[in-house]
Amino acid sequence: MKTRATITGTGLYAPEKVVTNDFFTKKYGRDMDTFLREQRNIVERHFMSDDQATSDLVVPAALEAMKNAGVQARDIDLVIVATDTPDYVSPSTAAVVQYKMGLERAGSFDLNTACAGFATALDVAGKYLVADDRYQTILVVGAYGMTKYFDWTDYKVTSVFADGAGAAIVQRAPSEKYGILASQLSTDGQYHDYMGIYAGGTKFPINEQNVAERKHLLQFTKRIPPETNGIVWPHLTHAILDRINAGVADVNHFFFTQININSITETMAKLEAPLAKAHNVMDRYGYTGSACIPMALADAAKAHKLKKDDLVLILGSGGGMTTAAMAIRWSYDT
Repeated sequence: MKTRATITGTGLYAPEKVVTNDFFTKKYGRDMDTFLREQRNIVERHFMSDDQATSDLVVPAALEAMKNAGVQARDIDLVIVATDTPDYVSPSTAAVVQYKMGLERAGSFDLNTACAGFATALDVAGKYLVADDRYQTILVVGAYGMTKYFDWTDYKVTSVFADGAGAAIVQRAPSEKYGILASQLSTDGQYHDYMGIYAGGTKFPINEQNVAERKHLLQFTKRIPPETNGIVWPHLTHAILDRINAGVADVNHFFFTQININSITETMAKLEAPLAKAHNVMDRYGYTGSACIPMALADAAKAHKLKKDDLVLILGSGGGMTTAAMAIRWSYDT
């Protein structure tokens, strides 16, 4: 039997503070609601409180995923937190989570491929389970606390980005039919200086000049071509499906990085697939970066959309520019 890894439980958490589009209309003195609804499919989003850190978003999402998977703290062998908004530059946010949750048996590490982080971490977890019998149960989390890095003069960013976390428990699949069937990671590093939080590392340490230039806040320094995802996602879809001898029509659910509804619509049109197969949560949660795909997965599971034997395709992309694609044969009814 070929060992595969699969998701056995999901969870999500969004902070209690709900921010509607009207907040931005009042703050910036312009109609923000029309654009956000029509061009981004965003109605409201959640912001973390001043005393919350990214790890505080992870814990409740992780607890929900563990409950849904029927596992306890003593069962977790490894914690992988995918985030580019960590509690600290060092040590890892995963170490904080491991302590807060009392996961005494678990190793831990952070992974940063920006908004492609969760799909990348899921791929890594799957390979741990395939390669080493000592790992049985892995907690994978995508977490985002980008509001702490807002430049409030940039209404195009502040009105779209939000906070949240999504989690998944990953274990060995019940048979080789189920679980992660194929995955693919790629990077186009020429875009590494197009968007990011650039101060705080060794290239731009925190100092007066870098703070004055707002390098410690989220910046879009160059314009990424808006058609990028609409090109990359269809290509990745066909590449992954070719590897498992499946067609677009065989896919039951698509989960995309959820920053632009138009990119999702364009991709589904190019694939000649019904838009209803792409589960979206932007309307309620805004753009939550590395958390958006696991939050969408957990939301779909709560709605009982995911059924045993469904073919699920995950397509993530983020700053860098990094991409991650994955095909999963779902192993249980939600």
